[in-house]
Amino acid sequence: MKGGGLMELTHVDEKGVKMVEVGHKDVVFRKAVAKGRIKLRPETIELIKAGKTKKGNVIATAQIAGILAVKKTPELIPLCHPIPLTGVDITFEFGEDYIEATCEVRAYYKTGVEMEALTGVTVALLTIWDMVKAVEKDENGQYPVTRIEGIHVVEKVKQK
Repeated sequence: MKGGGLMELTHVDEKGVKMVEVGHKDVVFRKAVAKGRIKLRPETIELIKAGKTKKGNVIATAQIAGILAVKKTPELIPLCHPIPLTGVDITFEFGEDYIEATCEVRAYYKTGVEMEALTGVTVALLTIWDMVKAVEKDENGQYPVTRIEGIHVVEKVKQK
């Protein structure tokens, strides 16, 4: 919503779908932070902390995957602009039965980096799932506990 009025879709007009024109905007510092969680069995969390998963270092791999995903966002989401990124940080906090991932993306550009932050956190969480799925499955090959939840933007910064 713009100014509390009617919702305006910027990627659609009478001609169909389009990439929004940003050429007239100023280049300014942009930052977005996104978070999300993966719920896991407590014993899986302990395996990750101890570095005893069969596929290797889960957290380092998830960080690399998330950073790569941020860089590839315009290839994955059709109407995103390619943005010259200046930095990406992906961090993790452990709970008893979850890992919370945070992705911060920074750039000096004409449009924001929210989609990049959301993509980075999502792929980081998916990578964790992939690396621990063998121990998360039940006897029927199902995932009764494993869930990715709460992916959202927690902060957006646009310097004036």
